Amino acid sequence: MQQELPAKVSESLLRLVDEQRFLAHFVVDENQILVSMGGQPEHYGLADLSTGVPVADQLPFVEGLLPLFETPFLIRSLEMPSGRIADVHMFADDEVVWIVLMDMTAEHDEAQLVQQKAYDMTLLSEREARLIAQLETANTELTLAHRELAESRDALLVTHNRLRQELLEAEKYVRSCLPPPIAEPFVLDWLFVPTTELGGDSFGYHWLDDEHFALYLLDVCGHGVGAALLSVAANQTLRSEALPQTDFHNPEAVLNAMNRVYQMELHNDMYFTIWYGVYHAPTRQMKYASAGHPPPILVCGPREARGEVQLLNAKGPILGMLPVTRYVAQTFVIPRESRLFVFSDGTCEIGRPDGSMLDQQGFEEILSRPVAAGASELERLLACVREMHGEETLEDDFSIMKLEF
Repeated sequence: MQQELPAKVSESLLRLVDEQRFLAHFVVDENQILVSMGGQPEHYGLADLSTGVPVADQLPFVEGLLPLFETPFLIRSLEMPSGRIADVHMFADDEVVWIVLMDMTAEHDEAQLVQQKAYDMTLLSEREARLIAQLETANTELTLAHRELAESRDALLVTHNRLRQELLEAEKYVRSCLPPPIAEPFVLDWLFVPTTELGGDSFGYHWLDDEHFALYLLDVCGHGVGAALLSVAANQTLRSEALPQTDFHNPEAVLNAMNRVYQMELHNDMYFTIWYGVYHAPTRQMKYASAGHPPPILVCGPREARGEVQLLNAKGPILGMLPVTRYVAQTFVIPRESRLFVFSDGTCEIGRPDGSMLDQQGFEEILSRPVAAGASELERLLACVREMHGEETLEDDFSIMKLEF
């Protein structure tokens, strides 16, 4: 048998609703005159209402609703003069009508936040699709799927999975553009771990002739598809030596030419840092230039002992910022039994869980440690920075080349 709630329970629940929902009530007689009010009308900016005055003159939202044709009657999510959002409940009781306001601001704000997040996610997906030039078909299907989202969630999921597969294929293409490690006449190895499927780092190396070996590493601002496309394009320019009237034996000439071609206003406001060097094998001389890139670290001495660290510093602003920039090359003779590390800032700028950062001295200390026979310095470095960071995924692309003489 159904039982009514005890009076004490009902009163306790009513007080709870009153405290949490800021109840305000207004009583209107059969002539639509406000006869009394109570609760917390000041919460809604309605404390100055006057009794004995037509209620519609003071509460415009009730105009045309009185007398009630049905009771109870609910108006959802009305904005009050105070800016609060309230549900308006109207009840006919004999010859009077009760108008009760209940604060629903929190629910209204939460619903708006959810809508905004959904809107932000939609914009992000569309931006990804636009930036993948070789995925025009997938982009078209994704845009169509977004238009039909309300009618076909399954269609959107199919398109998303297809786009994901295309991104993975694009990642494979980016990796295929990177040169394989070499073992003679010196050892050159590398690691490339982008923070997303497609990163903004890229690098390469090749012989210019029988005596000159060019190597370079660049880091495009940002991550994702746009950064990856620009980094691949710049890499291909260097690999194919596609800069007219440019001597690729001369690092400063190369960076000056690259700066003219890759001005940021011509490339979606994206810019990049780059280090470009040319090693002359007979004299062991490295000639290099830098555009805002971290200086490579040279570790001198045998692998089994702690090495001596030297930096290959070179000054130069970020590439693509100003067309009038002129870069200047530096030279350095590479000693025997040494290893040269060329890397992006995401390899050395590692954030720890406590908010501190791995500093330059700490990074140099890691690279200068003795290396056990058969061990990989680069894998050891990656494991070390991941442990420092506290997570498997780093905050930026991890790219490093090691040239061992």
